[in-house]
Amino acid sequence: MQEIWHLDGRRTRSISAENPTGEPGAGGRAISGTGAYAAAGLGRGWKVSPSVDIGPGQTVTLADITGPGVIRHIWLTTDRTLLRHFTLQVYWDGALEPAIAVPLGDFFCNGWEQLALVNSQMVVVAPAGGLNSYWPMPFGTNALITLHNGTERTAPVYYQITYLEEEVPHESGYLHARWRCSDPLGSPAVHPLVEVMGGPGRYVGTYLAIEPRVPGWWGEGELKFYLDDDGEFPTICGTGTEDYFGGAWNFDLNGAQVPYSTPYLGLVQVQPRDRIYEPQQRFGMYRWHIPDPICFEHSLRATVQALGWREDGHYLPLEHAHVATTALWYQSVG
Repeated sequence: MQEIWHLDGRRTRSISAENPTGEPGAGGRAISGTGAYAAAGLGRGWKVSPSVDIGPGQTVTLADITGPGVIRHIWLTTDRTLLRHFTLQVYWDGALEPAIAVPLGDFFCNGWEQLALVNSQMVVVAPAGGLNSYWPMPFGTNALITLHNGTERTAPVYYQITYLEEEVPHESGYLHARWRCSDPLGSPAVHPLVEVMGGPGRYVGTYLAIEPRVPGWWGEGELKFYLDDDGEFPTICGTGTEDYFGGAWNFDLNGAQVPYSTPYLGLVQVQPRDRIYEPQQRFGMYRWHIPDPICFEHSLRATVQALGWREDGHYLPLEHAHVATTALWYQSVG
């Protein structure tokens, strides 16, 4: 909103199955595609190619964009039961390794099979499986976005990637995202969120999916951020898992763990909703560090503990828990 009124010459482009190059005047020209049968008799320009089919084990390029520019919005939908089995990868400026490599569901705060709606500033998941990202993604010379189907069946993918052709300042950070899964967590019950070498950078987001696999409360563990020259002890140390995600007191309100979704943090997955403190429950939560980024100069390491309670009042390390996290940060690549 701070810049929407500023007429500065930037140009909008959008890539989809109807305009796979994003070129001016190139949308809706397809004469074949997944909608060709439905459009029979209507002719060219009538939703002939609204999606792509991605086969088992296949990797498809969704966008290959020449820069400079900034991706402003990604919308995508597919079979919502397969979200964790697709992998989103993004490469900046011809890099051989992806800066973003995350299961599709976890990137959109949906690590578990049952769809959860999300209403945040950076990620929106709308009925009935519309996945939206508003993370700004600057790039200098090129942005390459691919999607890999790790399932054994073909699935349709509908998508639209909107970007602005604009100059990118030299001091811009490029968005990075990494997924890590500990299953089981093991001993010590500490899950590595991320380890970043190089900088400067800003850590901007966490999504956590956990299945505790023991009865009782599971979220006493602290999140710790080791900045730059930190050694054994971190600069930033929280007070508990639900506290980091903006909640309190086990997320327990009158005997129920109540989901919520706000611009910067939320507990969006409580599965099943009608139970509490059971071993096989599954939870998903996010926090976006937009007004409060975690800044580092040359390195960052972040961890989360998984702790419950023993009957004698001592903490219980949750060594058998399933813990998966997506960490997002901006980092200089120059």
